[in-house]
Amino acid sequence: MTDRRHVALFDQAIHALLGDALRICAHEPAMAATLLRMLRQQRRAARQRAQWAAQGLDVPPLLIASVTQRCNLRCKGCYAQAQHRDSAPELSTGEWADVLAQARELGISIVLLAGGEPLMRPDLLELTEGQRGMIFPLFTNGLLLDEAMIERLAAQRHVIPVISLEGHQNDTDGRRGAGVHAHSLQAMARLRERGLFFGTSLTVTSQNLDTVSSPAYLHDLIASGCRLFFFVEYVPTVPGTEFLVLEEGQRAGLNRLLEELQRSLPGLFVALPGDEELYGGCLAAGRGFVHVSAEGRLEPCPFAPFSDVSLRDAPLAEALRSPFMRALRESDVHLAETQGGCALWAQREQVLALLQEQVAPVS
Repeated sequence: MTDRRHVALFDQAIHALLGDALRICAHEPAMAATLLRMLRQQRRAARQRAQWAAQGLDVPPLLIASVTQRCNLRCKGCYAQAQHRDSAPELSTGEWADVLAQARELGISIVLLAGGEPLMRPDLLELTEGQRGMIFPLFTNGLLLDEAMIERLAAQRHVIPVISLEGHQNDTDGRRGAGVHAHSLQAMARLRERGLFFGTSLTVTSQNLDTVSSPAYLHDLIASGCRLFFFVEYVPTVPGTEFLVLEEGQRAGLNRLLEELQRSLPGLFVALPGDEELYGGCLAAGRGFVHVSAEGRLEPCPFAPFSDVSLRDAPLAEALRSPFMRALRESDVHLAETQGGCALWAQREQVLALLQEQVAPVS
C-alpha cells in the first residue's frame, strides 16, 4: 500500500497556515470572515481528496498554473525564460476554465498562479471569478497592479497578490531591472490602502539570505502591510549560477528561522520547497502539488518541464495517473533526494530517461 503519511502532514500544514492567518487578522472582521470561509473550504476539499484516494486516485491539494509564458520583465536567471519551451499556443480562457473546474471537482483547493507574468492575461480574473471556493495566490512582479486592477482584486478576496522581491533596491533592481523595487513598494502601498491581504515572494540565494531573512527587513515589509512571505530557494536553471544555491547549513538555518519568525512576527512564512525530509522527499509530481504549463502539459513542477500528457488530450484525473507521474511518485532515486533546490532539475538526465522508459514525450 502507498505510504500516504505525507498527505496528512501537508494537509495539516495548510490548515495551520490558514489558522495562523485567521489569528493575525482577527481584528479585521471582513478579512477574518474570508479566512474562516477559506478554512472551511479547505477541510471540505481534504475530504474530497480522501474520497478519491479511496478510489485509487491520489489528488494533490495544490496546483501550480503557469497561465502564460509572456512577461513584461526579463529577470536575470529566470527559469521560465531558460526552459526554451516550444511555440504551442497557450490554453484559451475556456480551456483554463475547464481545467480549474476539473481541479475543484477533484478537491484541489489551492491554485498558485504563475507565469511569465500572470497579469499579462486580461482574462485572468474572469477565470478566478468562477472559482470562489478555491484560493489563488497570484505571483506577480507588481508592475500591472494599478488602481483598476486592485479594484478588481478587492472584489475577489480569494485571489491573494504575492509581489516578487529579491531584497532591498539594489538586489531587486539588479535582477529585475531599474525602478522595479520602487514600483513594487508603490503597489504594496496601494494594496494596503485598499485593505487587501497580500504577500511577497523572496527568491533566496546564498548571496541575499541574510538580508531577506533578517527580522528587521521583514518587520519593515509587515509595516508596509505585507503578511504572507514565500521564501523560494533559487534553482540554477541558467548555467553558471550554481553558486547562488543555498548551502546545506544555510538551508537548515532558514527552516529553523522561519519557525521562529512564525512565532514572533505577525506574518505567515512559507518555504519552498520546504522541509522535504519531513515529507519523505519532494512533493512534486502529485505527491503534494503538480504543475500545468501555459500550453496545458501536466508536469511535476515548474522547474521540471517534463511531461507525457497534455490536458488538451486527457482529463486531469487521467493525467494524474499518467505513467510518468506514477513512476516519479514511486521513484526513491528522484523524489527522496533532499539536497535542496530542485532535485528533479538537478537530476534531469535521469528524469528524462525515466520519461523515455514510460512513453515518448508529448511532441
